[in-house]
Amino acid sequence: MQSRCTRYNYIAALRHVLRDLTEMCGAPQCAQALPRVPTPRPRNVTVTEDERTRLLEAAAPHLRLWLLLCSDLALRSGTAAYIAPQHYDEGAGELTFTTKYSERLTLPVTEEIAELFAQCDPRDPTPFTMQLHRAQGRRGPKPTHSRYYANSLRREFQTLLDTTGIKRDLRPHDLRRSTAVAMLEATRDIRAVQALLGHTNLASTFWYLDHHATPVKRATLELIKRPNWRKEKSA
Repeated sequence: MQSRCTRYNYIAALRHVLRDLTEMCGAPQCAQALPRVPTPRPRNVTVTEDERTRLLEAAAPHLRLWLLLCSDLALRSGTAAYIAPQHYDEGAGELTFTTKYSERLTLPVTEEIAELFAQCDPRDPTPFTMQLHRAQGRRGPKPTHSRYYANSLRREFQTLLDTTGIKRDLRPHDLRRSTAVAMLEATRDIRAVQALLGHTNLASTFWYLDHHATPVKRATLELIKRPNWRKEKSA
């Protein structure tokens, strides 16, 4: 069964195609016959500090690194799975990589991530998570360069939820959202959140923060009614 978001995107795309056919080829107007699907609301689940700590403490090193990349740096789970030595400038303590939409992004790494990177061979182009996985000599999905390795990490994440007794329906992407929300609360700077997430479109950033808008205060409403409120605020 399709999710509401997927169904909304499919119908929106089909509506555009039908309208183009009408305008460019004189086809009958059929777009209005498509069903109206309500705009999907963004997922608003964030991971608590207790849940994050339990997950990290129970995770094997390769999975811990993956979780830290998704959490500390707010990377997408697929991107985090394939971060490799060629993306890491140890001297600067920075990662530079290509995001989902082919944009280049540079982020500083945290101390915990740097410590796990240090356990890997910088001359080996194999992603860090795969190197740590291979070093453990443990049973489970063998690390490969295929796109299916990210899926195996996601399955391990679900197993980790059961192991730690976390009952909520958490997903790896919720770690990325949690960091975005924490960044907004710490800085009150939407542009800082946009830079962290690597979004070129600010609307994409607002999608992550849809349920975390700053409450409107009565004092603010009263202030902006005054003619010289900007001077009063800066004074």
